[in-house]
Amino acid sequence: MMKAKVDKELCTGCGICIDVCPPVFEMGDDNQAIVIADPVPPECEDDCRDAAEQCPSEAIQVEEE
Repeated sequence: MMKAKVDKELCTGCGICIDVCPPVFEMGDDNQAIVIADPVPPECEDDCRDAAEQCPSEAIQVEEE
């Protein structure tokens, strides 16, 4: 099982994660990314990892159990 978290202090609201993995991330009212799928659906795990890797501020943490 995979879980994703967005560190609000690091998130710049660039939206890359939303472009890469829209089933897991969306933009919140504060113009920062939020996680909308907890846990991450198995079919989205690769895209979620990609979103974390592409995040320019390293605001996304992925935890795998």
